[in-house]
Amino acid sequence: MASTSFNHVGIKSISVAVPARIYNNYTDSDFFDADEARKIVDSTGIRQRRVADENICASDLAFAAAQKAFSETGVSRGSIDFLIFVSQTPDYKMPPTANILQDRLGLPGSCAAFDVNLGCSGFVYGLNLAYSLALQPKINKVMLINAETRTRAYSFKDRQTGFLFGDAASALIIEKGIDYGPSWFLMDSDGSRHDYIMIRSGGYRHPSTPESLMERTLQDGSVRSDEQASMNGLGVFEFVITQAPVHIRKILDISGLSENDIDWFVLHQANLAMNSYLIKKLRLDPRKVPSNLDRFGNTSSVSIPLTISTELRDRVKPDARIIISGFGVGLSIGSALISLNKLHISELVEV
Repeated sequence: MASTSFNHVGIKSISVAVPARIYNNYTDSDFFDADEARKIVDSTGIRQRRVADENICASDLAFAAAQKAFSETGVSRGSIDFLIFVSQTPDYKMPPTANILQDRLGLPGSCAAFDVNLGCSGFVYGLNLAYSLALQPKINKVMLINAETRTRAYSFKDRQTGFLFGDAASALIIEKGIDYGPSWFLMDSDGSRHDYIMIRSGGYRHPSTPESLMERTLQDGSVRSDEQASMNGLGVFEFVITQAPVHIRKILDISGLSENDIDWFVLHQANLAMNSYLIKKLRLDPRKVPSNLDRFGNTSSVSIPLTISTELRDRVKPDARIIISGFGVGLSIGSALISLNKLHISELVEV
């Protein structure tokens, strides 16, 4: 496991934005009849999702979340030395979306801005990177943005994935501070299973062709093109239920803490079956594992900050300890025990 630890660095604020459009998985599908939709929804636990309109990109959600952070914290835009943008649905193949946001947000030219291409584990990986940069002697603050219009990557006619994903963005301000306690991170990758979650065509290995854009009907009746994502659901499930418990137990071990010392366990909002299994296998108190899966679906790397924002806004006490774990595309997994101190959590922004 790749592991890091930090002290005297932490999250000052979390702001989250979602599309205003609510998609009802029970009733809004034009491809599946009511009985089919009900069976899929009941198994995934995802009743509703937020779906961005055609004119809204990941940067638009990110901009709204970041603007909220600046307006409520009073943090100077000139104090942001790094802007990290984590997404697998950027506005363009090039230039990086981070540079677009640096200009749009009015951040100084001295701000280093770059993209990170990572999905479900991307919040933990991005936070680890943000902490590392924020601790540098001449760095003031780092802004970490995770943003996805994930619904654009999947076919709504796919039985495995068509009911799962939602769109959202989060913006965090990371800073030094003697009041921030220790944090520990663990990260792993298994590229041998990279094709378990994959968009096969549309890149440079397999460029777009008329054929890659054509929808095809699969054996289970699902319909998608080669430029829409596919998922080996059972393979991902096996990876997560094997790796996530090891990560969480290892973090407790290296921190010298027990489950009772942890205020909250915030898991990536994948699907009901996976998260329920993890709670049972780790013997966690379900009351300490918040979830918003039913209302927002799987928002990829945004799901952890979105869950903190919607479920813990008025419940996070000073000096709280939270274990987070994100897992999925790559395949990859990242987990962390982070110490919070007077965290400011904004109200949800709708775009």
